[in-house]
Amino acid sequence: MPYVNIQITREGATAAQKAELIGGVTALLQRVLGKNPATTVVVIDEVDTDNWGIGGLPVLDYRAQQASGGPAR
Repeated sequence: MPYVNIQITREGATAAQKAELIGGVTALLQRVLGKNPATTVVVIDEVDTDNWGIGGLPVLDYRAQQASGGPAR
C-alpha cells in the first residue's frame, strides 16, 4: 500500500488542484510501479509560509531575494 505525502505552502491551492495532484500521483504509481489505486494513499499537508524555509531563509524572504536578483544562499 503506497503512502505519498505531499507538502506545499499554504497559499491558496484549490480543492480542484489538490484533487488533480491526488489523481496524478495515484495514476503515476499505478503506471510506473503497478500499484493498486484502491490501496494508494495520498496526503497533502499545507504548511504556513512562516514554517517553510529555503537556503536558510523563510520562504517569503527567499523569494523576495530571488526576485531582486540577490544571491542564492
